[in-house]
Amino acid sequence: MKAPLDPKAGRNSLIGLLFVLFMAHGPHGAWADEAYLELLPLRPFNFDFALRQQSFAPNDREIGLQAGFTALRYGDLEVRAIYQYFSIHTVDFRTDQNSVFLNPRWNNFVDILNFPKGNPINRVIRHVLFGPLEDRAVPYIGLLGGVMASGSGAYTIGPLYGGQVGVRFPVVGGLSVDFGAQFSRFRVEAQGQRGDADQWVFLTGFRY
Repeated sequence: MKAPLDPKAGRNSLIGLLFVLFMAHGPHGAWADEAYLELLPLRPFNFDFALRQQSFAPNDREIGLQAGFTALRYGDLEVRAIYQYFSIHTVDFRTDQNSVFLNPRWNNFVDILNFPKGNPINRVIRHVLFGPLEDRAVPYIGLLGGVMASGSGAYTIGPLYGGQVGVRFPVVGGLSVDFGAQFSRFRVEAQGQRGDADQWVFLTGFRY
């Protein structure tokens, strides 16, 4: 008899796979010869509105805000510093969640599939997903790693980690519209109880 699959183990494996792919890509590819390391370029800044679905404390949907800046960039690889805030007020309880985390991100990751020569896989993916915007779209995958402070009054502080996938579309000048989904896990406190929460966040925002 086969053992039932553990969904938490599956999510951890997915995050691990994203990390391996992110690190394996490294400074390779066609852009490597032209890339150079930028420390604290700051721009683009990002400002996002979030629709959140969470599995524990509480099990509901909320709206939050997220903002950040670029801490490091090398070609299609970048590391962003992010602050995220959720304020949850209900009839039964109140809790605030403040997160600070780093977000290593690999832009245009699908372009690693630039083969075969006649009909590259990355071009097919771009055409199917983005249609007439295929040449402007910047798809990305990333990782999340930082800390979460949650509670009302005395805060519980614990680690936060996860992954993300999304796409941004340059509009004009340095302005881009960004759509993404993030998964994270962290320790949270509500109504005197502590537990590990799995959080899905669907983001819509802009970068400038």
